[in-house]
Amino acid sequence: MPDDPHQPEPDGDLVARAKEGDTRAFDALILKYGDKLYGLIYNMTSNREDTHDLLQDVFARAYQSLPKFRGQSAFYTWIYQIAVNMTLNFLKKRKRRSGLSLNDLDSSVQNDPALVDLDYQANPERHSNLHELQKKLNEAMQHLSEPHRTVVTLFDIQGLPHTEIAKILKVSEGTVRSRLHYAHQQLQTHLQDFWE
Repeated sequence: MPDDPHQPEPDGDLVARAKEGDTRAFDALILKYGDKLYGLIYNMTSNREDTHDLLQDVFARAYQSLPKFRGQSAFYTWIYQIAVNMTLNFLKKRKRRSGLSLNDLDSSVQNDPALVDLDYQANPERHSNLHELQKKLNEAMQHLSEPHRTVVTLFDIQGLPHTEIAKILKVSEGTVRSRLHYAHQQLQTHLQDFWE
């Protein structure tokens, strides 16, 4: 246990303890990264139920695979790789099953306290504008290819640097920058009517 109870325990210590069977250590990792992974998956799927299910699957897979984790990358890079890969696989299966319609999107993100600052509700006009912007942004994100949606989610929404995104996706930093540039152009095109 760390000396300062307010100081979070380093990932390496938590991982080592979790590998030895300490489920509380793994729970601490879940608490540490759960909200960020939720945001990542939600912004890729645009559906809360799918996000909850996938998040449970990601943590289950990570727990089962923990003995294979060698520490060659940061724990959060490793678990993000698991989350991104599982979400991309899910999206491919979902597309094959039914072909997602933009009408199927879960546009209730504005009610999800894990993702939104609720202070805007005090101003009805701002609330309406944010709701419309979120709806348009969800639609625009769904027009992006999965690789482009993934880099936008990791960079613009999760705030990860290019180097970490490259490690998570196992691509070069140049590829990350290129995908971001193209995705931003596409989003700008899709959102242009909203701004005019």
